[in-house]
Amino acid sequence: MEKLEKIAILNDEMQAQLLEAVLSDQGIPHVLRTYHDSAYDGLFQTQKGWGVVLAAPEHREEILAVIADLERESDTPPEE
Repeated sequence: MEKLEKIAILNDEMQAQLLEAVLSDQGIPHVLRTYHDSAYDGLFQTQKGWGVVLAAPEHREEILAVIADLERESDTPPEE
């Protein structure tokens, strides 16, 4: 098993789902881990973010590029 490291903090579940879809389509091995804890009713998510994406260090730049692309797309206003 490859050593996984934290690549990025994810802001919300929508970002996590989009990232999951893109990384899976591109065949980039990864793990998404949420900070949600039912015992604390999501308290840590308000402090730390939704969760993190973990992957092998050699995929860091690819994953960060995907996240940057997703953020640019979400900041672009819809065309009328």
